[in-house]
Amino acid sequence: MALMASSRHEVGTKSYPWLVYILAPVLAVGLQSLLSLHFGFFELIDLPLLVTIYYAIAKREPISATLVGAAIGIAQDALTHHPLGIFGISKALIGYTAASLGVRVDTENHGTRLLLTFGFTLGQAAVLYLLVRHMLGQPYAWHGFHELTGAAINALVGVILFALLDLTEQRE
Repeated sequence: MALMASSRHEVGTKSYPWLVYILAPVLAVGLQSLLSLHFGFFELIDLPLLVTIYYAIAKREPISATLVGAAIGIAQDALTHHPLGIFGISKALIGYTAASLGVRVDTENHGTRLLLTFGFTLGQAAVLYLLVRHMLGQPYAWHGFHELTGAAINALVGVILFALLDLTEQRE
């Protein structure tokens, strides 16, 4: 009798050393805040978002991806001028969506990862716009070309970062 998995979740869940689970988000948030201060062009890259997306599509567990996204986002909020919770809400939503989609889509393909990261980066920009502009009532300009450029850069950086993080995966 052949053993079969009943879902993509059972087939493709990855495992990493605990140190990677801790260091990757801490380094992403730290580097994001440090490099954004010194290099203006680095504001286009969102390392904490990329780590959230990677964790979500690798683990394929929507609940834990939501919690990880919220924790990473709140840590990022603490180091920015944005109201506390804005990045937490947006990254929690992206984490849940990425994990839910990761169960249904083959996320091992670099082309799929590129498209997903592009879409999730635009999705976070839209969520941030809705939260700041419509829920908080604060001015927040939407610059379409800037958002598309940022999404493209994040997608390219994401594919490279995801390949590097894949190297830390524990083999059974």
